[in-house]
Amino acid sequence: MKPYQAIPICDRSEPLVPIPRDRFPLVEPHAYQSLGAPYGNQSPYSLRAGVLAALTEAQDQLQRQHSGWHIQIFDAFRPLAVQRFMVEHTFTEQVQARGWITEALTPAQRDEVMAEVAQFWAMPSNDPATPPPHSTGAALDVTLIDAAGSVVDMGSPIDEVSPRSHPDHFADRTTPVEQTFHAHRTLLNQAMESAGFRRHPNEWWHFSLGDQLWAWLRRQETGSDKFLAHYGRASVDLWVQ
Repeated sequence: MKPYQAIPICDRSEPLVPIPRDRFPLVEPHAYQSLGAPYGNQSPYSLRAGVLAALTEAQDQLQRQHSGWHIQIFDAFRPLAVQRFMVEHTFTEQVQARGWITEALTPAQRDEVMAEVAQFWAMPSNDPATPPPHSTGAALDVTLIDAAGSVVDMGSPIDEVSPRSHPDHFADRTTPVEQTFHAHRTLLNQAMESAGFRRHPNEWWHFSLGDQLWAWLRRQETGSDKFLAHYGRASVDLWVQ
């Protein structure tokens, strides 16, 4: 159990709404759907209505500083089955990267790999009190597109399981290209934070607004326990096509 999962949830029952394709560039084909993740008829490009409104505000703020730039959506809503699929997929990838065989892992090896995966992936939980952030419709993974339509280089790809994914990994580096990576990450964070989002401590690309992680981060910032989660696990009856 992660510290933020102790935050109480008072769900606002806002609908899940589609992210408008004419406003935000989407990564297509979607990475997890391409792997066979079980979305059924649910779209990964959906958010709670209030979160989408804040995302629009964040993009407006970005474009006031950099005309023609956009926030690109890599991933947003994940049904619990997709979260489970991706945790298992990432676990297998990390086992193979070590040259190990999943069926022959020792308990210590299994714990080592899972501890690394858990730095970047929330464990799938059937408990409504501890939903994975993406399963609430209040978390999303994003990057930047410049005015020429090119993906901005952030120094590491989304979902990389490594220290390079940590938001401030390049902060103290001295080469111009590494400082540029940090500047891009800072720009993205500033735009998102200006609209109320908060960034995952381990992932430069992950932002939340209104879920347990967001509330926990706000409590850490302010020292106040008044922040609660506005969004729990999104259910089918919240879906708006």
